[in-house]
Amino acid sequence: MDINQQHRLRKQGLRAAHLIALFIAMSIICLPGLWIVLNSFRPTVEIMAKPPVWIPERLSFDHYRAMFGGVGEGGVPVLRYFMNSLIISLTSTLIAILIGIAGGYAFARYRFRGKSAIFVGFMVTRAVPGVALSLPLFIVFAKVGIIDTHFALILAYVAMNVPFSIWLIDGFFRQVPKELAEAAEIDGCTRWQAFWKVEFPVAKAGIASAAIFAFLTSWNEYALASQLTRSVYSKTMPVGLLDFTSEFTINWGGMCALAVLMIIPALILTFIVQKHLISGLTFGGIKG
Repeated sequence: MDINQQHRLRKQGLRAAHLIALFIAMSIICLPGLWIVLNSFRPTVEIMAKPPVWIPERLSFDHYRAMFGGVGEGGVPVLRYFMNSLIISLTSTLIAILIGIAGGYAFARYRFRGKSAIFVGFMVTRAVPGVALSLPLFIVFAKVGIIDTHFALILAYVAMNVPFSIWLIDGFFRQVPKELAEAAEIDGCTRWQAFWKVEFPVAKAGIASAAIFAFLTSWNEYALASQLTRSVYSKTMPVGLLDFTSEFTINWGGMCALAVLMIIPALILTFIVQKHLISGLTFGGIKG
């Protein structure tokens, strides 16, 4: 066996080991999600079976029928929770991104006193876990009288998402050369027109990514929502999962069915993120 053949065999072996390692890693990552989906279609007897039944004998939609039934065993106001999550997530994301665009652009383009300290301060606030803020926010919101309202959660999620949005959008605006806006102003554009017509289109992929991350953060958040909501008129879907538990039993099938419903928008947005996170598009726009 000559040297070239040995090198080719070694390369093929490394490639096979790489693919096997990727397959094992992806299996470990996807297994919990797959188990949740399968459990949402299993009868309760199979879910609680010992030893566990890995392959369902038959698929059942009983948990979904009970979940959307609204009354009876397992019936929870799912559509109401879904609308609450949608309203709170979309509104908080829109506000956070508008503030993030203004803040990110200011940090990327302008010099002002205390710029670095303010930026670090934003990042420090983002590092505080939500569960640590739940009690102080509950006390403050209770005194103001906004507990159990959409406004309370929107306010909390805007505060959570603004630092991350500013940090992410700042990075994308820094990739846009100042010369583009200056050239537009020389051609007769105002400062606002140069931003809106030249800089914003180049950085919009990064802004879209920040918006999607902010939406997913609000959509999946539980710690704050569980403290700041009380009734069906403000509960979000993560909090609604608790409706499937009682003092002595847990409706695992219904809980998994609601989890699947929560995963669907996240999956759709994940595919959108993949498209917008290709930073090469931004660089291509600049170089072109």
